[in-house]
Amino acid sequence: MTDSRQLDRAAEEAHQPSIDLDRAVEAILFVADEPLSLVAIAGAVSRPVPDVRASIGRLVADYNGDLAGPERGFELREVGGGWRLYVRENLDDIVADFVLTRQPSKLSQAALETLAVIAYRQPITRSQVAQVRAVNVDSVVRTLVARGLIAEDGHDDVTGAIRYVTTQTLLVHLGLNSLDELPKISPLLDEGQDGFHE
Repeated sequence: MTDSRQLDRAAEEAHQPSIDLDRAVEAILFVADEPLSLVAIAGAVSRPVPDVRASIGRLVADYNGDLAGPERGFELREVGGGWRLYVRENLDDIVADFVLTRQPSKLSQAALETLAVIAYRQPITRSQVAQVRAVNVDSVVRTLVARGLIAEDGHDDVTGAIRYVTTQTLLVHLGLNSLDELPKISPLLDEGQDGFHE
């Protein structure tokens, strides 16, 4: 009996590192708003690339319902040389309906400030917005993208980070024909020279 318990414990301990790795990879992918390469994920979880590749394989199988559980409402896809979580295509309409019609229409102060930075400095990356606002803007940017107020506009030539611009939807909400109609803010800034440019 003791031998059986020891074998069970040894098997559990042998399996535990992959479970911990899978949960760590899953957590990193959950907060990422752009595809992450295997190398980037490996660096984030401090594990070798082959281990991360195997973990990705287990997560894909898990989300697709190939293991003991059901197919999830999201999937893990390899796009643009990296991995990212996406809503399953057959659920796009449901998610779009929820985001566009059922969520409150008011934006938080943080969202309004982030939107202003993007509107005046576009195209701009998340890290550039974060530098201006001096706070993390990841979740706010995801909210603005989900509401259709900003959209991805290619990648930064130097860092490869996704750049963001405002959309026609924002102009409609603001009642503007173009961004040229945004009020000039230089006079509101100290000495009219720091921060945004007209």
